[in-house]
Amino acid sequence: MSVRDIVNEILNEIKGNLIVVGSDHGGFGYKEFLKNYLEEKGYTVVDCGCYSEESVDYPDFALKCGKEFFEKNAKYGIFIDGAGIGSAIVLNKIKGIRAAHCSNTFEAYNARAHNDANFLTLGSRVIGIELMKFIVDKFLSTGFEGGRHLKRVNKIIEIDNANR
Repeated sequence: MSVRDIVNEILNEIKGNLIVVGSDHGGFGYKEFLKNYLEEKGYTVVDCGCYSEESVDYPDFALKCGKEFFEKNAKYGIFIDGAGIGSAIVLNKIKGIRAAHCSNTFEAYNARAHNDANFLTLGSRVIGIELMKFIVDKFLSTGFEGGRHLKRVNKIIEIDNANR
C-alpha cells in the first residue's frame, strides 16, 4: 500500500461517506434515481432539492447544495441540471469548491485524480442513466494522486483565496 493510498484511506474515514446531491427541475428524475443508487452502495445522502419537476432556477439550488456541502462536512457533492454547465459555474463561485462537469468516465477520473474535485456536475439532457452511474462510480472511487498535481491544485487554491 502506497503512502497515497494510506492518506486517501485516512481522509475517507475522516469525511465518512456523506454526499450532498441536488438538482434543478431538469435533473430532478436523475437525482431521485441517484439518491437510491448511492444509498444502495452504502453512502449517506443529503438531498438539497429541488423536490419536483416544477420549473426552478438552478443557481438557487446549486448554491444551497454548495452551502450544505460545507455545513454537513460532506465528502463529495453531486448536482444535476439539464446540461451540467450552469451548476458547475455557480458551484465554482463558492470558495473551497472545485466542481467538475463530466460527461464521461475519463473526465470523472481526471477531475478526481488530477484536480481533486470535490463536486461533480452532470447534465441530464447530455447523458443517460446508465452512463451517469459509471461516471459517478468513477468519480467516487478515484483518489487524488497528489505529486505533480498537488502543486497545481495548491495554485488553484491560492487563486481562490486571493480573489474572494
